[in-house]
Amino acid sequence: MNSSRLVTLILCISLLHVNGLNNNFQITDINTGSSKNNHTFNYYPDSIPNFPDIFYEYRIEELNKLTPIELDYNNIVKEHIENYAIKRRGEFAKIIGLADLYFPIFDDILDKYDLPLELKYLTIVESGLNTNAKSKSGAVGLWQFLLNTCQLFDLEVNSYIDERRDPYKSTDAACRYLNYLYNTYNDWQLVISSYNCGPGDIRKAIERSNGKTNYWEIRPYLSEQAKNYVPAFIASLYLMNHYEEHNIKPEPPGFDSKNIDTLWINYAVSFNQISEITGISTDELKFLNPVYRRAFIPDLEKPALLTLPKDKIEIYIKNESRIIGNAKYEEDYNSLVSNAGSTENKTKIIHVVKKGEFFHKIALKYNCTLENIKAWNNLTDNFLYPGQILIIWVDSDYKDED
Repeated sequence: MNSSRLVTLILCISLLHVNGLNNNFQITDINTGSSKNNHTFNYYPDSIPNFPDIFYEYRIEELNKLTPIELDYNNIVKEHIENYAIKRRGEFAKIIGLADLYFPIFDDILDKYDLPLELKYLTIVESGLNTNAKSKSGAVGLWQFLLNTCQLFDLEVNSYIDERRDPYKSTDAACRYLNYLYNTYNDWQLVISSYNCGPGDIRKAIERSNGKTNYWEIRPYLSEQAKNYVPAFIASLYLMNHYEEHNIKPEPPGFDSKNIDTLWINYAVSFNQISEITGISTDELKFLNPVYRRAFIPDLEKPALLTLPKDKIEIYIKNESRIIGNAKYEEDYNSLVSNAGSTENKTKIIHVVKKGEFFHKIALKYNCTLENIKAWNNLTDNFLYPGQILIIWVDSDYKDED
């Protein structure tokens, strides 16, 4: 930072301490260009505030005092802040809500390994706090592990179980890996970058930069994805601590760490059976128990963990004897057809039929069935025509590859 910029920042910080950073300052709404005095975030409902660089710089400098991870502010970081706070604010509102469910888990395990608690924000960049997130390279879960690395971290993956989706076990594995990376580099920015691109790419970047070990100096020698990783991490850390100033309202998923509990079971059971007994929907069970790939908990050699809302634990225990030994876990064809119109936990999109498209092709694209499309659109025949508008309901993590 040059001397004039430093003087400006010091004067601004002094003024902010006198007036209060968040209690009395002027903001600009980027939608209308109008200004108003903000008092304890008294924004218009749909207002998207816009701040000068000096505010970002001050806030990040304050956050810097609380972590051993170096938090830099520059135009690249600013771009990522605005990407989250403006372009992806709806998505970020859901992430803030999910944080109440997952961050207490992350904090406990990071603390166990004596790692900076701020490393939990890596999961925002990695997966958007989606346990079922899957990258184009095949990395899965909150911390995005590839299948061929699971053996290194004792993560079990088979046809029924994928521990990459387990918030507890995947976090423990990530902490062991982060600890290893810190022992390698002794620099948290390099650790964070290498978590994304691998230690080999960091070593190559260091060599190509003639031995420099400052992240920003080796950044030009990294891949495009790796170049954006540390700035995105800093931006997510900043916004998770200042989302209220940006008028982002959290969208909680309906569950948090305080209203769920766990049971150990040692028998096979399907989510349908649990749903019948407790009244919890199968989609909610899938959300709370993402480690089970087929909505079924197999009979394992060791006890299996079942997560339920706290108010359903007693109901489950009282009715446990009804389900032991009755492990019907696959829905038959008639059940699938009868439930074809369900839209629970799905997002509505519009599909315009193109020339040459037919039901099965569209169903394959959206990972649904012919019966789903017919039920959603009240169709009775098998004919489609170009330009026809179809309502499709997709899973929340669906990504259009076109």
